[in-house]
Amino acid sequence: MTLSAKILGAASLFISLAAPAATGDSTQLLWGDTHVHSTYSFDAFLNQNQSADPDTAYRWAKGLPVIHPYNRTRVQINTPLDFLVVSDHAELMGVIRAIDNDTAVFDNEGLIAGLLRRFRSYVLLDAIETEAGREFFNRLLPVAVESPDQDPVLADGISNPFGDTSTTQKTAWHEIVDAAERHNNPGKFTSLIGWEWSSIPSGVNLHRVVITPENGETAKQFQPYGSDQSQYPEDLWQWLEATQQETGARFLAIPHNPNISKGYMFAETTLRDVPITAEYARRRMEWEPVAEVTQLKGDSETHPALSPNDEFADFETYQFYIQQQWEPYQAKAGDYIRPALLKGLAIEQSVGVNPFKFGLIGSTDAHTGLASAEENNFWGKMARDSIPENKRADINTYDSKNTSGWNMGAQGLAAVWAEENSRDAIFSAFQRKEVYATTGPRIAVRFFAGWNFTENDAQAENIAELGYANGVPMGGDLIQPTVSTDIPKFLIRAVKDPKGANLDRVQVIKGWVDADGKTYEKIYNAAWSAERKLDANGQLPAVANTVDISAASYTNDVGSAEFSILWSDPDFNAQQKAFYYVRVLQIPTPRHSLYDAVALQTEAPQEAPATIQERAYTSPIWYTP
Repeated sequence: MTLSAKILGAASLFISLAAPAATGDSTQLLWGDTHVHSTYSFDAFLNQNQSADPDTAYRWAKGLPVIHPYNRTRVQINTPLDFLVVSDHAELMGVIRAIDNDTAVFDNEGLIAGLLRRFRSYVLLDAIETEAGREFFNRLLPVAVESPDQDPVLADGISNPFGDTSTTQKTAWHEIVDAAERHNNPGKFTSLIGWEWSSIPSGVNLHRVVITPENGETAKQFQPYGSDQSQYPEDLWQWLEATQQETGARFLAIPHNPNISKGYMFAETTLRDVPITAEYARRRMEWEPVAEVTQLKGDSETHPALSPNDEFADFETYQFYIQQQWEPYQAKAGDYIRPALLKGLAIEQSVGVNPFKFGLIGSTDAHTGLASAEENNFWGKMARDSIPENKRADINTYDSKNTSGWNMGAQGLAAVWAEENSRDAIFSAFQRKEVYATTGPRIAVRFFAGWNFTENDAQAENIAELGYANGVPMGGDLIQPTVSTDIPKFLIRAVKDPKGANLDRVQVIKGWVDADGKTYEKIYNAAWSAERKLDANGQLPAVANTVDISAASYTNDVGSAEFSILWSDPDFNAQQKAFYYVRVLQIPTPRHSLYDAVALQTEAPQEAPATIQERAYTSPIWYTP
């Protein structure tokens, strides 16, 4: 290797990663999922999750055996989580479940409205009884906007098919909050209260998960804000601000699946087609300090069309919009995280504030109540996908225009460096962006930037203490020193999942903007396993693949257990704003689709690859001249 990389013992290094640092430093690595749906979500219920409630979700996350809502078998997570957010949709929260259970309470809206509600309820119950809920759900999806220049909200009117359901939704919210309160155990397990705001005008995915660190008493003072109240993100932020002032509750919102936003999630204008201003940028970063980079409906780091020089860009690429009719997928810069980070630098140079200065997490978006991100223990996005035969939309023919359970990825997780396992500490870590994402494996990563780090620091057991004392962690800002000739130095330590695969390499992803506002990106291989050498373009030969396709197995005969390095930017320009984040790659392992194929004694499904190179993405560190 051209850079110092010392391979240490796995056990000792894992201890050093999580060892106590100076007082007030973030010393604990916590694993969780901020995005799980229970039977209280209308789409989960319609897709055969009729029993996995919030209690089920928390029990699963804690490592207890639970009953699967569809196949009714006993299932259990391999490694318990440290925290969980049950994020049921605000829209129709608990309503479908209540109609099916005959516990729904509706306000009297007149004879005609009552008859319509009764008819729709009958159709709904029939669909549930005949397992046709998926088709019923599809009829509730939006229709794609005809003009790409049209405001998608104005082109898409939404309504509650059952009239005023506020009483039923309030009951559901209180039950969800009560479940979170029962399972919250500071120091051992944290249940953060939250929900999903599910704006999807004309098939433009703008979803946000909203979380609060407050207790149940405070949470019951408000009813979750849904896209049926407004589909504009600015209106969500306004509601968060007003509710915070009214109740004292703290909030943050987490965008997810920008990959299917049709370019709107990280656009250079607002949804109303107004250029981004400094005030808009400040408000967005106040309420949205992190973004979800990877989940079941695909990976949102980047796309081959947007990062053609990135050999790992085509990863869990999902190409299906959430709408009634099929529409060919087209990757746009506003859909992906790395282009958004680049765009943020350029906008900041223009208006003075970066609207896309966010940290990164992963989560599942499971609608089964089960936060399953393990390839060999994956229970699908929807409950019916727990049975492999059900994953293909049509068992006899596969149409690439139709999504299937095999298109879904078993990912991801949110990793948090926190002072303790509590609501306040985890929320604080999100706010300062000292968080990162993995696609499922528990890869431990430390990432610091400073001006005076040494090779010895990279090999020290107290790397965290040195990192905090002499630099900034992931999510932080590195300010230019008085001596402008200095070059920043980065401490990086990555440790494999103790139960998982070895690591292939550590990469540093850099993005920067020049004086004319033009943006650039570059990928550096910072450390790697085995005796491989970089070519003239900085490319590295692929690590050996040990996957046995016939048995859905692999060996750890290749790769490294961990890396600990000091890295410097060979192309550093002190006058250019830049960001840096770390991407850690595992060696190839079997994907859940291969496990299914071996179990079914058939060929690997054409809807998905047989193997996967799982990874971790840290939150960036931003350099400011």
